[in-house]
Amino acid sequence: MNVGAIIIGDELLSGKRQDKHLAALIAMLAERGMKLAWVEYLGDDPQRLQASLARAFASGDLVFSFGGIGATPDDYTRQCAAAALGVPLAIHPEARAIIEGRFGAEAYPHRINMGNIPEGARLIPNPVNQMPGFSLGDVHFVPGFPAMAWPMIAWVLDTLYPQLKNTVPDIEQTVIALDAREGDLITLMQTFTARYPALRLSSLPSFGSERIPQMHIEFGFSGQPALVLLAMAEWRKALQASGYVLCERDTASN
Repeated sequence: MNVGAIIIGDELLSGKRQDKHLAALIAMLAERGMKLAWVEYLGDDPQRLQASLARAFASGDLVFSFGGIGATPDDYTRQCAAAALGVPLAIHPEARAIIEGRFGAEAYPHRINMGNIPEGARLIPNPVNQMPGFSLGDVHFVPGFPAMAWPMIAWVLDTLYPQLKNTVPDIEQTVIALDAREGDLITLMQTFTARYPALRLSSLPSFGSERIPQMHIEFGFSGQPALVLLAMAEWRKALQASGYVLCERDTASN
């Protein structure tokens, strides 16, 4: 199951605020031996948001949506999620009890709308201020506030998807080939990607830098440790057999 993220807010696209969710989500997934497949940043545009959520619902991916589930006029996520699925909004009974219990009469007329979520949604508990997020299938909606969103995501991962936790996390190994050009190595890269379909091969070319003056390529394999070690050993031999001088990232930076 791929994992994706939708991160919402005009303030992120304008630069008024810097996104912190992406790095946090990557770290939380890595702690569980998982990785992020894709991310999408969106402003507060209902049409784009509805289209993005429709794709998320149809993807079969595990998706986290950050932001836009409050009760202010610029919060569109709840309405767009309902529209993307073709279901109405409805006050969730449990959410009503939580909101009324915390705010009393002040829950009306506006705060109660935080419980006005797509019909059929399940709640995600919020350990900070009790205002819940919600889930629809494998798409999970949390607030834009990091202090609330991150423990809610941890709860979703550990409670709803314990089977996805990989006790042996992926690793990455890299090697630098000096005076290498990608065009000369495409056939070799194709051979290795076919030989090791479970691994990801990365190729980062450079025309030279302060630490490595000459042209070079940094190659990497990422995936399960045993397979990465095997593929990298073969890759090094193949590069050396083709006449390339190799160096390590740490060695090159000294």
